[in-house]
Amino acid sequence: MPRQPNILLIAIDSIRADHMSCYGYNRLTTPHIDRFAQSGTLFENTFSPHIPTTPAYASMLTGLDCFGTQVVALRHQGPLRAEAPTAAEILREHGYNSTCVGFTGNPSARGFDNYIDYAGWGSWKQGRSPKAENLNQVAIPELERLSADDKPWFVMLRHMDPHAPYLPPAPYERMFYHGDETDPDNRSMDPVLAFKPFADFFKSWMPPGISDKDYVIAQYDGAIAYMDACIQSIFEALDSLGVADDTIIALNGDHGETLYDHECWFDHHGIYDNVLHVPLIIRYPGVVPAGARVSGYNQHKDLLPTLLDLAGLDAAPHPKSLPQNEGGTSSETGSPSLYMGEGAGGWGFDGKSLLPMMRGEVASHESEFFISECTWMRKQGWRTPTWKLMIALEPDFHFKPEVELYNLVEDPDEDNNLAEAHPDVVAALRGRMDAFIARREAETGLPNPMLHQGDWHGQAGVGAFTSSQQAYDTLYIGDLDEAIRLQAESRK
Repeated sequence: MPRQPNILLIAIDSIRADHMSCYGYNRLTTPHIDRFAQSGTLFENTFSPHIPTTPAYASMLTGLDCFGTQVVALRHQGPLRAEAPTAAEILREHGYNSTCVGFTGNPSARGFDNYIDYAGWGSWKQGRSPKAENLNQVAIPELERLSADDKPWFVMLRHMDPHAPYLPPAPYERMFYHGDETDPDNRSMDPVLAFKPFADFFKSWMPPGISDKDYVIAQYDGAIAYMDACIQSIFEALDSLGVADDTIIALNGDHGETLYDHECWFDHHGIYDNVLHVPLIIRYPGVVPAGARVSGYNQHKDLLPTLLDLAGLDAAPHPKSLPQNEGGTSSETGSPSLYMGEGAGGWGFDGKSLLPMMRGEVASHESEFFISECTWMRKQGWRTPTWKLMIALEPDFHFKPEVELYNLVEDPDEDNNLAEAHPDVVAALRGRMDAFIARREAETGLPNPMLHQGDWHGQAGVGAFTSSQQAYDTLYIGDLDEAIRLQAESRK
C-alpha cells in the first residue's frame, strides 16, 4: 500500500501577491515560482483576514478563524487553545514525521517533532542578509533526512526575505534600481524618517542618507527575487530525492506588506488590501490541476482542510483527547467542540477544502468576511468584493479617522475614504459585521477576541489608547535589536 504524500508548506512572511510576477507584477520578481505555478494551481483571491503574523499562522495551521483560535494580536499572550489542534498534531496522528524551520516558539507551531532555526534578520552594519540561503542550509539536509525514512513527512519553511529589513545580497540589491538613493533633491523619504515610532528602526537597516523611497521598494522586490532563486534550490532538492511528485507543495503568505502606501511605511499593519491579499499556489501532480488559475475567494482557514483533503485524510483527531460532555462540549472548558462534522472538506474546521474550487465544482468560498488587525493598531472591519469597512477600536498612531470606507471597484488602492459621504453603506456593512460577530460568538461560545486584548501593544498597564497622540508618543519599534525582541515576544 503506498504511503501518504509528503506535505511541504512554503510559508512566506510579508509577501505581497501584487509584487509577484505570477500575479501580474511588471517586474520579474518570481521566475522560478512562476514556473512552479504552471505545474500547479494559483489562487488569485486568497486573503489573510487576521493581521499580522501570529493570528495569520494560527488560522493557517488550524483551519479556524480568529473566533476559533482566539488569536488576533502579534503579541498574543499564552498558548494556543488546546481545543484547536494544529496541522502538526493532526498529521502526527496519521503517522507523519514533522519539522518546522524558522518558527520556533510561536503558539501555532505547537506539535512539530523537530524545530530548526536560522538567521532571518540583518542590519546595515552586518551587511547584506542571505536569509533564504541560511534557510536552505538547514532545510535541505532535513528534507534529505526525512525523505530517507519510510514515513511521510510534513515540513513548514518560514521564509523571512520580504520581511523588513530588506537587505538582499548582490546582485539583487540593484536588480530593480539604477540611480542615487541618497540624492538630496529627492525628498520622498522625509515623511518616512520623520515618523518617530519607526525612524530608529529604519535607520538601523537603510543606507545612511537614504532619500529615495523607490530604492527601498526596489530592495523589497530584490529580496523577493533572491528568495525565489533560493526556493528553486528546494524544488531541485525534491526532484533529486525523487519525491517531488509525491509531495503536496503549498506556497502561502502569512500577510502582505505596506511599502509607501497609506502612510504606514514599510511594515505590515492596517487592514488595507496590500496587507490582506496574499499568494497561494498548490502543486500535487495528478490531483491538483496544472496551469490553472482560480479566481474564487478563500482565506487562511481553508488551507489545512485543503491539505488534508489532498492527502486523502478524511478525519482529524479530537483535540488532545479532552473529555467530552453530551452535546459536544469540553468538560474542561465548557466550550463547544470544534469537531462535529465529517470529512476533511469541513470536518472540525471553520475553513473548507479548496479542491472542489480547483475542479470547477465550486466558484468561490465566502466573498465577504470579517477582518482584523492588532499589531500597532487595533481595528476590525468587513470586506466585500465592492466595499471595505474599517473600524478603529481605539485611536491609532497614524491619526486616521475612526471609520474608513472604500469602494474597492472604483478605488482599488483605497485612497478615497467615503465614510462621511455614504453613512448608509457604513451602517449596512457594520450591521453585517455585527451579525457575523454575534453568530460566531454563539457558535463558539467564546467572545470576539478583538475586544479582549489588554496591553495588545506590549505596553504593560497602559490599556487602550485615548488619543492618537498618546499612541504616537507611546509606540516605538526602536533599533533592530528592539524589533527582534518584539518578534520574540510574539512567540511566548
